[in-house]
Amino acid sequence: MLDDLDRRLLRLLQADPSLSGAELAERTKASMSKCLRRLDRMREVGILLGQEAIIDWAAMGYAVEVSLRITLDKTQSRAFDDFIVAAREVPEVLEIQTFLGRVDVRLSVIARDMAHYQQIYRNQILTLPHIADIEALMHIARIKSDEALPL
Repeated sequence: MLDDLDRRLLRLLQADPSLSGAELAERTKASMSKCLRRLDRMREVGILLGQEAIIDWAAMGYAVEVSLRITLDKTQSRAFDDFIVAAREVPEVLEIQTFLGRVDVRLSVIARDMAHYQQIYRNQILTLPHIADIEALMHIARIKSDEALPL
């Protein structure tokens, strides 16, 4: 499915998503048109999903990150769907993950400080539908945060 050129292009883009077509061509020793065709093909088949700006939320004044592990009331048939729809509306929720097991959902929540977090927790998190239990884990340090694949 992927050949050596495709892998090299993906490695380069993972390392620096701002590389131009000309820079990719120069670094891969392939023509720019060939590189761009390969990237277009990988987008079309869903391998390359896009590029995004990564903003340092701490530099923007958010000093608190909390991971909330949530168990839902699964006696309600729409518990997952209703919860996910509502949780997406909370601007401070950066990530929503679902699981099989005792914990159903994990939310990653940011806040400016603990007072702001308490306000978010009381006014927005606790009002989310179908919550049976919540466990909060205070984020201390991010040791590894890397979505790059070993290509």
